[in-house]
Order: sequence, then C-alpha cells, then structure tokens
Amino acid sequence: MPDESWTILKLLQWTTSYFEERSVAEPRTSAEVLLAHVLRQDRLFLYLNYDRPMETRELSAFRECVKRRAAGEPSQYITGTQEFWSLPLQVSPDVLIPRPETELLVEAVLEFVRGNNAIRTNLRILDLGTGSGAIAIALAKEMSTAEIVAIDLSTAALRLARENAHRHKLGGRIHFVRGDLLAGIPVCAEGFNVVVTNPPYVSQTEFQRLPREIRNHEPRHALDGGPDGLAVISCIVKEAPGLLRPSGGLFLEMGAGQSGIVSKQVARNKQYRYSYILRDYSGLDRVLVAEKS
Repeated sequence: MPDESWTILKLLQWTTSYFEERSVAEPRTSAEVLLAHVLRQDRLFLYLNYDRPMETRELSAFRECVKRRAAGEPSQYITGTQEFWSLPLQVSPDVLIPRPETELLVEAVLEFVRGNNAIRTNLRILDLGTGSGAIAIALAKEMSTAEIVAIDLSTAALRLARENAHRHKLGGRIHFVRGDLLAGIPVCAEGFNVVVTNPPYVSQTEFQRLPREIRNHEPRHALDGGPDGLAVISCIVKEAPGLLRPSGGLFLEMGAGQSGIVSKQVARNKQYRYSYILRDYSGLDRVLVAEKS
C-alpha cells in the first residue's frame, strides 16, 4: 500500500484490487469489513463517508489487517467477531467460525420444541462440541426456560464460549462442561430432550482440498472427521439415544454426500423411531433429525 493521500473510497478500491490479484475470497467485502473494523464503525458508515480522509494511524492499522488477510487469515479472526443468529460473537483461532448453514440446526430445534408442548416446562438441551457457544447461545436466547449444557474438549474454546454467553446475559443459563463429546457428559438420570451438534465431518482427503483460509487457520480438530469424515458422526448416532429422553430428538449437521450413509445408520438403530434430512440454503442435505422411540 503506497504512502499517499487516501480517502475511504480510494482505499477500498485499491484494497479490493490487491485482494483480487491474490485470490482472496470476497475481495470487496473483505476490504469493507476490515476497514470498518479499524475505524470502529459499521459498513454503512463507509458508504456514507466515501470522501473522508484517512489518518496515518488508521492507515497503519489497516495495512496490518490487509497483510494478514492477503496471507489467508479469515477476516473473522482478524476482527475477532462473527455474527450468528443475528448475535455478534467473539471468535478466535481456538474455535470454528460459525456459518450460516449451522443456523438450520437452531431452526430445526426450535420447530421441534414448539411442536411438543409436553417438554417445554422441563426442557433440557445438550450442545456437543460447542466451540464459540453459537448454537447454545442462540437456543438460550430463543427459549428462556431451557436448561442447556454445552460441552467442548478445548479449554480455550470454553473460555470464549463463556465470554460470549455473558456478553449476551446468558451466562447463568448455560452450563459449560469440558469433555470429549459424549465421553465428557456428566452422569445424569434426567436425560435430555434435545442433543444438538455440529461435529467434525470433513474427510481427511477433503481436508487437504479445503480453502487455505479454513485449512491453515481454523482448528483441525473441529473439522477432521477421520478417513471418511464419519468417525465422530457414527459415534454420536450410536450413543445419543442413551442420553435422550423418550421422544427426544438428535439434531446433527453433516457434510454434502453423507446423508445416505447416516440415514442408514439411524435406520439400523432400533432406538430411533424415525428420522429425516433437512437441506440447507444451497439445496444440500445438511441436518439429520432423528427422534428416539
């Protein structure tokens, strides 16, 4: 970035071109997000102030952000923020960046609960592999009486999830527990009405083909599902009925092309009454819903 007089518009135009040359995904959006972050404003501010001159200290801070983004670091890790379910969440390289597709899990759980009056007064939800806390926080925000347990193996992820919960005044409503998915769940005779999870489901071959922003920066343990991508999913499908109350539901995100195998696993497990698949906004099979007998 050469030293000269810069306005917001001129800086955005130069940065967009710079990102395009380096094959950065969504170059214009990335430039706007990073500049808004440096200026501590929203993107609308940029549109309304195209002629605003940039100060030297602002240019210096923005230059560092541009270098990081050009090297492949996701904008969300640079800004430390990602929105999920219209809620701003802190993110870091310790957690997977929440994605719009995962909101389908929240929608599915809400529909399940609203259609079942019997569970609303004693609703218990388990979020497996909570990461940033996105799913648990969204559900707690929508269901004020739900008791939610959120589990993750990473101490750093749990610390961040707790901070996100407190930020949205939900810290007392979500119980954060350290553990390795199902193996870390405290013994509880009550069981859960809902088990919801976005587990690792990328195969090891697919992992090597992921965009560099994901492959080199997001936590591998939150992505890598083993040789075929189904190692964790298969375990959850098998063990979840032992955690669910009668007529409770398992809500599980999966990768493209996995729905057929996962549906067969559920069908072979006689502890489930029925299951179905929900498609995401791109028309891909994305979420399994399975109800316990």
